[in-house]
Amino acid sequence: MDLFDKIAKNLGPIGQHYEWSHGYFSFPKLEGEIAPRMLFNGKEHLVWSLNNYLGLANHPEVREVDAKAAADFGMAYPMGARMMSGNSVYHEELEQELATFVGKEDAFLLNYGYQGMISIVDALLDRNDVVVYDAESHACIVDGVRLHMGKRFVYRHNDIESCEKQLMRASKLTRANGGSILLITEGVFGMSGVQGQLKEIAALKKQYGFRMLVDDAHGFGTMGPTGAGTHEEQDCIEDVDIYFGTFAKSMAGIGAFVAATKEVITYLRYNMRSQTFAKSLPMPMVLGLKKRFELLKNSPELRERLWDVARALQNGLRERGFDIGTTNTMVTPVFLKGDLNEATSLTRDLRETHGIFCSIVVYPVIPKGLIELRLIPTAAHTREDVDYTLDAFTAVSEKLQAGYYKQAVSLQSE
Repeated sequence: MDLFDKIAKNLGPIGQHYEWSHGYFSFPKLEGEIAPRMLFNGKEHLVWSLNNYLGLANHPEVREVDAKAAADFGMAYPMGARMMSGNSVYHEELEQELATFVGKEDAFLLNYGYQGMISIVDALLDRNDVVVYDAESHACIVDGVRLHMGKRFVYRHNDIESCEKQLMRASKLTRANGGSILLITEGVFGMSGVQGQLKEIAALKKQYGFRMLVDDAHGFGTMGPTGAGTHEEQDCIEDVDIYFGTFAKSMAGIGAFVAATKEVITYLRYNMRSQTFAKSLPMPMVLGLKKRFELLKNSPELRERLWDVARALQNGLRERGFDIGTTNTMVTPVFLKGDLNEATSLTRDLRETHGIFCSIVVYPVIPKGLIELRLIPTAAHTREDVDYTLDAFTAVSEKLQAGYYKQAVSLQSE
């Protein structure tokens, strides 16, 4: 079969719906300055789908530094990969500042979070090593693990008993072949808002001799007394051997970093192919990130405001009988019962009638028969935004239970 004929017949689990979903449910266009209220399809919507946790995207000090850095350096400098010609004192300063903040000796800047995680796994492991990872790990972890040439064992989500069983299998295998064990989990699972069991996993390290890599994309800047991350929140900073954070969430930027001992970071600097053969982060990005990081560290009121909004939203949803799972972070999932057609009709009603834009998640990401509406609170939202959203969710939930969205689908198909 011709390659193009093959892909034309199978666009994938999400792509198969593109004809009716493109531009509305998938690849929507939010316009205007990044804020709780933006334009969608020409109408203002209250937006709960942007990972702008601390509200830094349009902070006036951030915008000023971004603009000045672009004017001073342009978007090209420094030209080339870090190892060859793309290094600068500012890159190195940011790395050391990040390392100190998250409790590690050194850090390495990465161009993108997704790309970076894949490359970390690829660089660290050889065919004799075994990787053990959580079943609900982010796609970047899963894709990194897929590239691994050795064995990989997955344990049930946040299940310590299952985790230990897989560590036992891994330990037996590595004793026989001389390999090592890397365990990968997340600090905050982005779909459910549940924290990874970092401290409980760390308690198994002495017995099974593994190293732990934590993807804390959602935890960096939001979790812990100072915002250093979920390992700070759970008081196990030293037990996390390799800490990974991104700039796309709390820092409202692009890129990521990995932090560990100087020895490990030196190894990664010289062996991560995604960085060796890719252009360095442009100077305006780096200087903008330094300002964002300064605000993250020195403006605790931003994190307090985020949590004030998150608690109000979550408490309000629970009080009104909504199922928000077991989230113990700011990520707020709302689980409803319904099929794909009901999910799309409900989401359209939220947007067109109530002017609320949030992410919709359905099968195969979650089990059939469930709808997840994921809300991302930020420091820029207000209590008024929360109250309006609670009323809107109550309205669409009542319609869902009354079968209105099944009728709406029926009418649309006639």
